[in-house]
Amino acid sequence: MPELDALVALFYNSPAELGRFVERPAAELPSVYQKLLAHNHHMTVTVERHHGSLVDVRVLERRITDDHYARKILLTRQADGRVVQFGIVRLIFAYLDEAIRREIEAQATPLGRILIEHNVLREVELFKLLEVTPGPDLCRLFGASSSGRTYGRTALIHCNGEPAVELLEIVTPEAGDSGFEARNSGR
Repeated sequence: MPELDALVALFYNSPAELGRFVERPAAELPSVYQKLLAHNHHMTVTVERHHGSLVDVRVLERRITDDHYARKILLTRQADGRVVQFGIVRLIFAYLDEAIRREIEAQATPLGRILIEHNVLREVELFKLLEVTPGPDLCRLFGASSSGRTYGRTALIHCNGEPAVELLEIVTPEAGDSGFEARNSGR
């Protein structure tokens, strides 16, 4: 089961550096965030559809142990480079074949696209929906001048029936959300 605190602790000494998280039921999320987060689908496909652009992955940091590969990432629109999602991903490579592992470690393609293109039998299981008050690092990564709020989720991807991928996914605030002003649209 993806534990929020454990995923955040992979890359942050204090969760407050990333943000403050409050679990919310889907009905309490604004409708655009319900559509973006309250489902059992890959976020890669969801944000591409929502933003009308394919996305690229930018790996900010990674951690590798004997059992796990974890990375802190941004998804950016190919159309203009705008950041559309922050994520922390932790994988158990034992549940994925070697070709998939090599492609993930190459850091050039979003995880969802890799799994889809390799035809991995997968099931995305939504765990928690989160209201997120961004901390200093998330504001910096999203190019935001103030810390309003956005939304995210924790999820688990089962690959070929095995719990292979834990996820924390936080979407960039939508234009016009009060309290959150973008300093720039692309990076």
